[in-house]
Amino acid sequence: MRTTVGIIGAGPAGLLLARLLHNAGIDSVVLESRDRSYVEHRQRAGILEQGTVDVLRAAGAGERMDREGLRHDGIELRYDRKRHRVDFPALTGGRSVTVYAQTEVCKDLIALQLKEGGPLLFEAEALAVEGAATDSPRVRFRHEGVEDVLECDYVVGCDGFWGVARSAIPAELTRVFERTYPFGWLGILADVPPSHDELVYARHDRGFALLSMRSPSVSRLYLQVPEGTDAESWGDEEIWDELERRFETEDGWRLERGPITQKSVTPMRSYVHEPMRHGRLFLAGDAAHIVPPTGAKGLNLAVGDVVTFARALAHRRETGSDALLDAYSATCLSRVWQAERFSYDMTTLLHRAPDATPFEDRLQTARLERITSSRAAETDLAEGYTGFPFG
Repeated sequence: MRTTVGIIGAGPAGLLLARLLHNAGIDSVVLESRDRSYVEHRQRAGILEQGTVDVLRAAGAGERMDREGLRHDGIELRYDRKRHRVDFPALTGGRSVTVYAQTEVCKDLIALQLKEGGPLLFEAEALAVEGAATDSPRVRFRHEGVEDVLECDYVVGCDGFWGVARSAIPAELTRVFERTYPFGWLGILADVPPSHDELVYARHDRGFALLSMRSPSVSRLYLQVPEGTDAESWGDEEIWDELERRFETEDGWRLERGPITQKSVTPMRSYVHEPMRHGRLFLAGDAAHIVPPTGAKGLNLAVGDVVTFARALAHRRETGSDALLDAYSATCLSRVWQAERFSYDMTTLLHRAPDATPFEDRLQTARLERITSSRAAETDLAEGYTGFPFG
């Protein structure tokens, strides 16, 4: 099998890249190790930055998102039982975010790919990337029990942290930057309408809490818990009681309860692999970088990566110049590190470390007071949350 671009992974990054290449008249093949049902139902992030929304619309994948997604023009910060709304459009020249689950993005892109795009092979496990430093890289994969080879001009690894793409970059050429946090998020899905019409980020002495949503009838909520916590060790009423404590306000705001349909614990870490390119192998999304979910940046960073690659390859076809492809890693990493900074700032602003001192508690409060009393500080948060420009 031969193609111009071999894409490993049918998450939102790989699927969107295939769509962008298709629209540019560039052929590709997508290899996905899981089956279609798994890809369309795995629960992941659901906050789309303004730039991501614009890209999906331009790619022809925005119809259902515009119909069913929930546009949010702000978030609410809570601390010391006080409430403060951050107004995104007023601070950013009109930008907002949209709540639309990654599962739905994948469903939309899969439907488009199967209808109009190149081959999308499910249950096709990539085994290795070979010849990355040559003009003819190859992806060895297994599909329907048979090993095969995909010959490519370029390979893009959208196969996540545990995928094979990153391991094809020689260790002596790489640098890794990472941080593991001593806490995680206990997340729940609940069949109850959200108790607020926008996301609520709460800093509390007992730990962080987040009120989010999947739809007008399904709530998504999170609690900061110690690293390594077993989700099933928390009872349903215990979860609701703790959420109620952490979201408590002076004005008597109430948290609505409902049946919990899913529980899970998300570990918190920051990770960056440099470079994001080796020869004709390019890394995108979690294959190259991971952010803690506090800043809602993971999916959006992956979109930025594949937009950068698609633009660079289209530029090469139009001009014969490799300049943008050569700049891929540096271009992406500039945005990645800003997102890492923002995610780290949000995480350390709102989470209480297990060994936090009274001094550090007061510093967090002072940082929040600065954001809620300074338009400049509030604007910095709003600009970071709604998204950094694609390179």
